[in-house]
Amino acid sequence: MNIPIDLPPLKGFRYPREIIAFAVWAYHRLALSTADVEDLLAARGVIVSREAIRLWVNRFGSHFADCIRRERPRPSDKWHMDEVVITIRGKKHWLWRAIDADGDILVQTRRNAKAAKRFFQRLVSQFGEPRVVITDKLRSYIKPVKTQAPNADHRAHKGLNNAIEVSHRPTRKREKIMGRFKSHRQAQRFLSAHDQINLIFRPRRYQLTASSYRHARNDAFSLWADYTAEMTA
Repeated sequence: MNIPIDLPPLKGFRYPREIIAFAVWAYHRLALSTADVEDLLAARGVIVSREAIRLWVNRFGSHFADCIRRERPRPSDKWHMDEVVITIRGKKHWLWRAIDADGDILVQTRRNAKAAKRFFQRLVSQFGEPRVVITDKLRSYIKPVKTQAPNADHRAHKGLNNAIEVSHRPTRKREKIMGRFKSHRQAQRFLSAHDQINLIFRPRRYQLTASSYRHARNDAFSLWADYTAEMTA
């Protein structure tokens, strides 16, 4: 199977932009390692090193994530927020995530009121005040929500936050494949792109008929082709 090459080449790059975009897509969508993507491209007649693929993913993953954010409709005013621990070089860091707020993520070393304030302030400045905020029973959320969104209905209940608990699973899967994150910067860069790319390629399939799912998938591939055309060196 060959990858169609129709777009102008990227200045300074040996390989066409379609191949680079395919590598970025395969890495994030199929939960593959760079070695797996190397083999996938080799099966299509493209011989490229895993180091080159790593550089492509780091350089262009943010481009695709930014394009997806730009096209997304404004998030609803009901937010689910949660935090989960990840280990980087033997030290605990906390991944703060909100859904229905553009899938925003922030990796921080603390799980306290200061960290919660920083994350919530970032969300409010970008999207405005929410109507409802659903969190677990971590008390660090109380003051930031009260000060940054005084009119919001804050519901602190573990059982109400199942949707965001499930959203952590792809992160855990990728963390295992990658052999844990190597640095704070790598985790932030990877997760910011990974969440957005999976957003358009993983619709809630259980809620869709087969034909609707295929239509959504075709739309996602069409968007990906448009974003590939926008790539710049």
